[in-house]
Amino acid sequence: MTDWPLLSLVTFLPLVGVAFILMIRGDEAVVVRNSRNVALLTSCATFVMSLFLWFGFQTGTAEFQFVEHAEWLPGTGISYRMGVDGISVLFVLLSTFLTPVCVLAGWTAITTRVKEYMIAFLVLETMMVGMFCALDFMLFYMFFEGVLVPMFILIGVWGGPRRIYAAFKFFLYTLAGSVLMLVALLAMYFQAGTTDIPTLLHHAFAPEVQTWLWLAMFASFAVKVPMWPVHTWLPDAHVEAPTAGSVILAGVLLKMGAYGFLRFSVPMLPQASADFTPLIYALSAVAVIYTSLVALVQEDMKKLIAYSSVAHMGFVTIGIFTMTAQGVTGALFQMLSHGVVAGALFLCVGVIYDRLHTREIARYGGLVHRMPKYAAVFMLFMMASVGLPGTSGFVGELLVILGAFQVNTVVAALAATGLILGAAYMLFLYRRVVFGKLDKEDVKTMQDITGREMAMFAPLVVVVLWMGLYPAPFLDIMAASVDNLIANFETARAVADAASAAVAMK
Repeated sequence: MTDWPLLSLVTFLPLVGVAFILMIRGDEAVVVRNSRNVALLTSCATFVMSLFLWFGFQTGTAEFQFVEHAEWLPGTGISYRMGVDGISVLFVLLSTFLTPVCVLAGWTAITTRVKEYMIAFLVLETMMVGMFCALDFMLFYMFFEGVLVPMFILIGVWGGPRRIYAAFKFFLYTLAGSVLMLVALLAMYFQAGTTDIPTLLHHAFAPEVQTWLWLAMFASFAVKVPMWPVHTWLPDAHVEAPTAGSVILAGVLLKMGAYGFLRFSVPMLPQASADFTPLIYALSAVAVIYTSLVALVQEDMKKLIAYSSVAHMGFVTIGIFTMTAQGVTGALFQMLSHGVVAGALFLCVGVIYDRLHTREIARYGGLVHRMPKYAAVFMLFMMASVGLPGTSGFVGELLVILGAFQVNTVVAALAATGLILGAAYMLFLYRRVVFGKLDKEDVKTMQDITGREMAMFAPLVVVVLWMGLYPAPFLDIMAASVDNLIANFETARAVADAASAAVAMK
């Protein structure tokens, strides 16, 4: 299947499901049932198709694989070009893995405009996968911005009471930064004469140009991560989004900014990245500590997990800009782990919200007596979130801290405090919701997780334990691309330093 246009198939297969859903006719019950079934079958088929990327991927090389190329805008240097390397292929798999889980999460929770809801999720999957596969900057930008539309609709139509405010805040924050990235894209195009990403990776931009390009991209990627202080859209979006929307927002969309740093800022603008590394460290350390403290005082479960996501992504940005093998590998691993674990935690909140229709922590207590299976599943994901050895959260955090200690012990120490605070707020949440007295009448009638909910959680449990107990398959895929990224970064820095020294001697 390596001769097939596999990336295009994985990217656009969800749109085939959209076409089928649009053709569904009949009474309301038939439309709802068939829309759900088509969305689930399509998302599962897309995931199965994406597994061929895993099985066919050649480790030990940093080259882009499964490359596809076609003329798009002849004579402009802009083309349809797709490909994946060890950095991007795992995020394609993460996107296709979480989408069927999200479809199951909205199976009974979404009862209005089900047809449109399923269409929005399938379109969102196409945009996410296309963004990670794109090897042309203009194509990347189209997918990058295209993600906003279905997510905006999911929050604005199926969200909570303040959904309109949250949807517009999400849209405006992310769009404002992306406009500056478009300016940077155009500047790079006029300088290099192409938007081909492999070509741009080897184009030497002048140091003074790098500074402005880096800041323009930073405006977009920092909002997407999100970094402090442009993170305030995230808690509102999470609280108001439907459960599945929160899962995909935490699982995949937060990774777009960090992926942008790895694909564009660091390799294309190495001198500026080095110059602005102290700024990244400062903002990331504040994010880790400040948002962890804010999470400690939350009374809404979704807000607590949302603030924890900002803290975890602070770890990721620290790891990326250490530019060490352990740091960058740890950041990538942490992104994958957080995608699964944070998504699972939002599903845990959604399960009990569907029963009691409140996310207030104080409204629960003693759930272990009524929902022992739920308590066990929730405990695993909570422990993974705080980095318990044997779970996926431990590997990424350990590697990031090891990488940080090699370059800046103060930053590493500040980041490590996030582990302590993370354990504090997650244990606080778990104790109040699961343990304690079962003294509330409505809580006494809550039922344990159903077969459908177990089908949602089972693959997430397997992945969390697999990544924690045997991370080698994931690390092997990343290794060559990470090593190549660091080697090219150091070479570019050495050339720039030599040029600066030559100018100084004159």
